Amino acid sequence: MIEVTIDSIRVSLMSQHRVAILKDEESQRYLPIWIGPYEADAITVELQEMEMARPLTHDILAQTISDLGGNVTHIIIRDLQNDVFYAQILVNQNGERLEIDARPSDAMALAVRTQVPIYVAEKVMEQAGISTEEDMERDQNEEENVAIDDTDLSVFSNFVDRLDVNDLDNDDTQD
Repeated sequence: MIEVTIDSIRVSLMSQHRVAILKDEESQRYLPIWIGPYEADAITVELQEMEMARPLTHDILAQTISDLGGNVTHIIIRDLQNDVFYAQILVNQNGERLEIDARPSDAMALAVRTQVPIYVAEKVMEQAGISTEEDMERDQNEEENVAIDDTDLSVFSNFVDRLDVNDLDNDDTQD
């Protein structure tokens, strides 16, 4: 297992999605995981130590685990299948180890609240990890920029080809 920290939460300018950037503690490897805006906000609120008037869902989960005699020991991002990450929340309760299946975004939001380590399976880091910040930015840009085929532009080319510049000087509008 590779211990990681949440390096940053980045915002896509093209969608409502966010990307959590996890950084390997021992190297310059990063793991980007696309997450929803609500989970991103839940992580950010805790990382920035913002006070909320009422508890958020992940605060309630942390309190419930504690009230039931458990404590979160760590989370693991354990698998990646068909571009979907899988995580587990590991809880000790009365001497028993519980492994709770979770989305990575929810597991990370709980981990920052309970101040426990976040681990990534080596095979996941090998599959989806990137080595430098430049690679990370390139990957994010590739997600945001949809390749445009020249045939898609043919409609605009035809329109531009048919334009008559002389028509632009004439004012055909009537009041």
